[in-house]
Amino acid sequence: MAKNQNLSYIYALFAVLLWSTVATAFKISLRYLSPLELLFYSSFVSLALLSSILLYQKRLADAFRYLRRNFLLVLILAAINPFLYYLVLFKAYELLPAQEAQAINYTWALTLTYLSVIFLRHKLSAYDILSGFIAYFGVLVIATKGDIFSLHFSNTQGVLLAIFSTVLWSFYWIFNTKAKIDPTISLFCNFFIGFILIAFYMFFTEGFKEVGLKGLLSSGYVGLFEMGITFLLWLKALKYSQNTSKTANLIFLSPIISLVFIHFIVGEKIENSTIFALFLILSALILQRLKLKR
Repeated sequence: MAKNQNLSYIYALFAVLLWSTVATAFKISLRYLSPLELLFYSSFVSLALLSSILLYQKRLADAFRYLRRNFLLVLILAAINPFLYYLVLFKAYELLPAQEAQAINYTWALTLTYLSVIFLRHKLSAYDILSGFIAYFGVLVIATKGDIFSLHFSNTQGVLLAIFSTVLWSFYWIFNTKAKIDPTISLFCNFFIGFILIAFYMFFTEGFKEVGLKGLLSSGYVGLFEMGITFLLWLKALKYSQNTSKTANLIFLSPIISLVFIHFIVGEKIENSTIFALFLILSALILQRLKLKR
């Protein structure tokens, strides 16, 4: 594939714009669905999308061949993502304002760094330690709505779930280093097994209830643009990129644009503490990228 930086930027900006809407989509969906219902319907839509892509590419047989040969690895990955990760994340969004949940979720890159020290034997640098201190201070600002000395958390369960989601996502990427396969096939296999796990869990817990059109449409949006198309657009952007770092830096626009959607569509008042905390978290992530450049 020929490199084309301008085309890379176009794909990346589309991906960033779509990812910027998902926090809003989560909150709207959760008005009509429980976290588990949202997970069930959105993962079904994502699975249908990925199946259609592989059918069009005539690679569906390759995906099932990979699944048979690597079933245990796929089972572990699927149990983490989409099953546990999104179940925990959606519950966090149910308990927290969207602006808080999405800001905490952006610390996953730092969580991955620290877990990689333990499980992948990566070395921890001074940049990593400083980035972590800055980012998790930002999480503390969010959790206390700026009143950090009181240590009174606005919703302790929601904050802990949002932090736990970053741990799950990091474990997913650590295990994913073992999956030497095209990302579309890998994602299809994860959602194929993951959807079966989700369906069984839903059957034995909440059961299947009738949902309205608004719930189906909003969960369909999440399935298409959080779990499916956007990821593929981002992969395209990286494949066309002549400078991966320049393309990847566009992701820092996403949480900022997201606040605009959260304010005007969800109707949340954006707190000063959220803006300050998000500034801290993004600064920490940028600092970590400077370490990678070095």
